[in-house]
Amino acid sequence: MKLSTVVVRMGLGAALVLGAQACASRQPVAESTASSERAPEDLSAYYPLAVGNQWTYRINGRADKSVTVRIVKEEGGYFQDNQGGQLTVDSFGVRDLKRYLLRGPLTEGTQWTNVVSVSSTERYRILQANVPCDTAARAFGACVRVEARNRVDAETTLINDLTFAQGVGLVRMELFVERSGGERMPQTSLELTSYTVRNAGAEARPGDSR
Repeated sequence: MKLSTVVVRMGLGAALVLGAQACASRQPVAESTASSERAPEDLSAYYPLAVGNQWTYRINGRADKSVTVRIVKEEGGYFQDNQGGQLTVDSFGVRDLKRYLLRGPLTEGTQWTNVVSVSSTERYRILQANVPCDTAARAFGACVRVEARNRVDAETTLINDLTFAQGVGLVRMELFVERSGGERMPQTSLELTSYTVRNAGAEARPGDSR
């Protein structure tokens, strides 16, 4: 399998922002296992979903290269964006059509697994919880950092490092390829530069750009 194909196959950054996993119809969410039976928190705060919400990201640190993800409709409980992504929040966490991207409890060390195909298993772990994080858009006080690992073959593991801010959603994504010796090679990064979000029934809240 070509590395370029693998890179765009995994994770929220590829699925929602780069549009590499656009789906023509709904598919069942893959089998998922977690270290907790049910998340006690309402994780919708970590990805506000409403038609009209939008996030603009700087790609690979370049001011002249960006992408805007905008929610354009809600259908069958999923919010669909202009990049082909589909998201929802249920009692377990935030998910797309194939995987849970964030699950509770929101504490360091929480782990879960998504079996997205017969040949692909993604392993997620919360690296940090309720910590500040800084982006080009602004600084946020309550963030969760998640690492997703997908072993491609005996020599290669794809790693997606995702940061979610409370009340905002995804604010940072860093994609790496890790070789068997432990060397990490950066592939793609996204950093929030501006956003406009509202929760269902709430007023829109714009974010500042620097």
